[in-house]
Amino acid sequence: MSGRNGRRVVITGIGVTAPGGVGAKNFWSLLSDGRTATRRISFFDPSPFRSQVAAEVDFDAELLGLGAQEIRRMDRAAQFAVVTAREAVADSGLEFTSLDPHRTGVTIGSAVGATMGLDQEYRTVSDSGRLDLVDHEYAVPHLYNYLVPSSFAAEVAWSVGAEGPTTVVSTGCTSGLDAVGYAAELIREGSADVMVAGATDAPISPITVACFDAIKATTPRNDDPEHASRPFDGTRNGFVLGEGSAVFVLEELDSARRRGAHVYAEIAGYATRSNAFHMTGLRPDGREMAEAIRVALDEARLAPEAIDYINAHGSGTKQNDRHETAAFKRSLGEHAYSVPVSSIKSMVGHSLGAIGSIEIAASALAMEHHVVPPTANLHTPDPECDLDYVPLTARDWRTDAVLSVGSGFGGFQSAMVLARPDRRTA
Repeated sequence: MSGRNGRRVVITGIGVTAPGGVGAKNFWSLLSDGRTATRRISFFDPSPFRSQVAAEVDFDAELLGLGAQEIRRMDRAAQFAVVTAREAVADSGLEFTSLDPHRTGVTIGSAVGATMGLDQEYRTVSDSGRLDLVDHEYAVPHLYNYLVPSSFAAEVAWSVGAEGPTTVVSTGCTSGLDAVGYAAELIREGSADVMVAGATDAPISPITVACFDAIKATTPRNDDPEHASRPFDGTRNGFVLGEGSAVFVLEELDSARRRGAHVYAEIAGYATRSNAFHMTGLRPDGREMAEAIRVALDEARLAPEAIDYINAHGSGTKQNDRHETAAFKRSLGEHAYSVPVSSIKSMVGHSLGAIGSIEIAASALAMEHHVVPPTANLHTPDPECDLDYVPLTARDWRTDAVLSVGSGFGGFQSAMVLARPDRRTA
């Protein structure tokens, strides 16, 4: 993305906390191997619920460098964000102590905030629901931080010493895309020089599972958790809940080049739209997502044929996969049939607001390695989903420009184009 002043925004640091392994290296190993990290829920007894599977992160906060006070103060999702941001900062090679703190900002996306912390604290103060009048003295001292998702961005800002624009973006399941898109815009318009941007969610709690059970959005395939997430497969029957975080260091391209930074990708285009239609329903023609894709491509100044890979939302619900397939055809025309498409939710589940950033990380790493991650568990073709979904096995593929899309409850539709800077003219 470049504005009137010609500022172009690039990713120079990546951090990932995801099911199957903490750290960007472990994350990419899982994806490129086509392994799945979905399993029976272990955080609580899931037997009363319709869907009993999830993609959980094996996360040891102390081992990953958080102190006892930080662990006590922060909800699990906030812990994810801080650990992941620290990885991104280290990966970028930027000395944050030498930056102007007022020109350094943070944008964190989250769909459901401190769900696990609030759930745990309610059980504590209510004595597992037995008390109508709860005793607040049993709560953690920083319970207010769980109530306000803005604490996520504050924790990351404190961790990296950022005193510029600091924001939480919460737009449902597109939060991770929208947070990075908003951060890039702040640099583009000159409001910041460096942004630490991404998203985090840790929603695997009884209340979340019960909510998705009620609308039958999650899969009841409990007898085979490893193969339960099946985007674009003819036997798919709902998504698998996940958790995690991905955070990036974004900076202006010329600045990154001057300091010899490694550039993963340029954020070449971004757009978001709403279908103004239904809280959870999607129009089958994919018109709003197609419009977001069109605008993102226009901003990137790239033709549809320039897209080498599509990282799909690919949730594994019947309506989403049909809607998304239609959107690709509507926006890319004939090129939709020749470009590889895949969904990493088949391997790491759907971490709600965090997944958009995790998918940006997957897209940038696909460009880094010239490998398209597969759609795991795709065995049975669906006639309504008739594109190249890269089933089962990763594919060596030249990826110089990638489209990543997201779709969220409330009608949100977002699209982002990542490209190698030399693919575009200033």
